[in-house]
Formats: sequence, structure tokens, C-alpha cells
Amino acid sequence: MILPAHFQDVLGPDLSAEIAAKARTRHLAAGESLLEPGTMVTAMPIVLSGLLKVSRVDEAGRALFLYHLGPEESCAMTFTCCMDRQASEIQAVAEEDAEVLLVPVEAMGDWLVRFPAWKAFVMRTVRERFNELLRTIDQIAFQNLDQRLVAYLKEKARAAGGTLVNLSHEKIAEELATSRVVVSRLLKKLEGDGKVVLFRNQVKLLAGLLPEER
Repeated sequence: MILPAHFQDVLGPDLSAEIAAKARTRHLAAGESLLEPGTMVTAMPIVLSGLLKVSRVDEAGRALFLYHLGPEESCAMTFTCCMDRQASEIQAVAEEDAEVLLVPVEAMGDWLVRFPAWKAFVMRTVRERFNELLRTIDQIAFQNLDQRLVAYLKEKARAAGGTLVNLSHEKIAEELATSRVVVSRLLKKLEGDGKVVLFRNQVKLLAGLLPEER
């Protein structure tokens, strides 16, 4: 298993060699689940290619979208579950075909002590995911649903690297924890305002709603 050259530069040759020796890779087809709530977490995933969607799922099976994981990103929640030997509290599903590096829990604590680059990666992961969770909380607590929908569409388009969001109105409603009728009404309003174009199971963002780079 060979890490991407840029990632090797960030981690350094010694840590990269240990990861290559001890971690394993897993291919996920689009729509395939990597983690489900309640399952034991035995490895920390790092995305090598593709895109994962992380959601919080309630007892009724309703999923609330939290954030995406792209190349060279990981999930802070799985790190804490690994270190504490706890079950997963989130769902992680591939939004497109993805290659994921699985770092075994047995190595993670040792690397925190031995490799400053690993500690820096973990702390950066925790900080970035925490900031994304704060953005999600802010949207739910302080924004109207129309504002949340706009932020959601921008994030989906940014993560996909384009201007198309390939989701049905029903799926968008599920991830925003609302109804399809409400989402369809708000999307129609955005289309009337010249900010999106609606197709079957697709939303195209126009100039007034293009995602910002991070």
C-alpha cells in the first residue's frame, strides 16, 4: 500500500513507512457504509480518494447530515471511539467510490507518542471536525430552513467539486430533518430567484449560489 506523495510529505518517511506496514485499505462503492451507529470502532479511517458523508442517526433511523470527509481527512469521532474502545455514534457512507485507509487502534496511541506529525494530524482533524460541527449547530439553532438549505447545497457542491447536487428532494429533506414538500417549495423559490436550476434528482447551482472555497 502506497500513500499519496503529498500525504507522505506531510507525515514524514518514518511514519509513512509504519502506516504502510500496519494499516490496510478498503474500497467502498458509492452508497456503501463504512460505519453504523452501535458498531465497534477498531480502526481510524483516513480517506485516500473519494468522498464520505458523516451523519447522526436517531432511534427512528432518521439521519442528520453533519459533514463530509474528503481525501487526506479523517473523523475525530472515530478517533475518540477507537481510543476509548467505544461503539460508533455516527454513520459514515461513501457518497462516491472511495478508497479508505484504516489505521488500527493498537498503533494509534503509540504513534501519538513517537511521531509529532501524527499528533499534529490528529489534533488538526479534531479541530476541523469540531468547527464543522459548530457550523451545523449554528445552522440548526440560528438559521431558518431556507438558509440551512442554501448552506447545505453549497457544501454538497463544494464537496463534489462542481455546481451539481445529485440528490432527490426527498433525500435532501431527510438530511435536513424536514419534509419533502417543504424542501420542494424552497427549491422552487430558489429557482424562481435565479439561483438554481432544478432537474430530476439534480440541483444545479447558478452564479448567485456558488460554493465558497475553504
